[in-house]
Amino acid sequence: MDISSLVGFLLAFGLIIGSMMMGSAPMSAFIDIPSGMVVIGGAIAAAMMCFPLKSMIGTPGVMMKVFLSKPIDVKEIIEQIVSLAETARRDGLLALEGRMEEVSDPFIKLGVQMAVDGTRPEVIEDILRTEIDAISGRHRDGKAVMDQLGRFAPAYGMIGTLMGLIMMLSDMSDPSGIGAGMAVALITTLYGAIVSNAIFMPFAEKLSSNNKSELNALEIVVRGVMAIQSGENPRVIEQKLYSFLPAKQRPQEEAA
Repeated sequence: MDISSLVGFLLAFGLIIGSMMMGSAPMSAFIDIPSGMVVIGGAIAAAMMCFPLKSMIGTPGVMMKVFLSKPIDVKEIIEQIVSLAETARRDGLLALEGRMEEVSDPFIKLGVQMAVDGTRPEVIEDILRTEIDAISGRHRDGKAVMDQLGRFAPAYGMIGTLMGLIMMLSDMSDPSGIGAGMAVALITTLYGAIVSNAIFMPFAEKLSSNNKSELNALEIVVRGVMAIQSGENPRVIEQKLYSFLPAKQRPQEEAA
């Protein structure tokens, strides 16, 4: 569970709802089902014209990753690679075959298994980087859907407002109803701004941040596997991989 995303999401909506409750208008003034249909339904419909149906169906799962993604422990990855390097240095690459059950990360397992099988270094690197490109592409597609929904929601909010104004101005026989009609017309703009800036755009940026973290971890694995395959000293491998981390996050002796 990503606590930061959950707290931010709850805080954003808590502040908005709290501000509404402290105002003079009743909460019912901020509820309008047709406005919600125009904003959310319109944004989804427009996004469906931009992406394949498969991407749209997978959108709820992509959104859940914002809350369910776990921080990547890069130090643990480096320690595991260094441990494998020590075994390979001491007993040879074939000795890593007996340690495959200890490796839970499928990407590390893929690279090490190819090294044990005697695959050429350039082939190992090509396969691993192809896998990275595929992962990056999937992440990019998920973020693109969030970006487009974030752009379309305010636009459909404005469309709903214009529709409300037209309906209000088409009947000016009762001046006392103009204020209420204007309020309803503006609700769609409010909905569009909230949905875009409290859901879709933050989700897109979170997915981008998670993507960068994962790609950084995968790059560390690639460098580590290639170093193991070439028989480098485990201490050199450790120093090389810790260079991906800020100095404050490295072991004290390494930072020193």
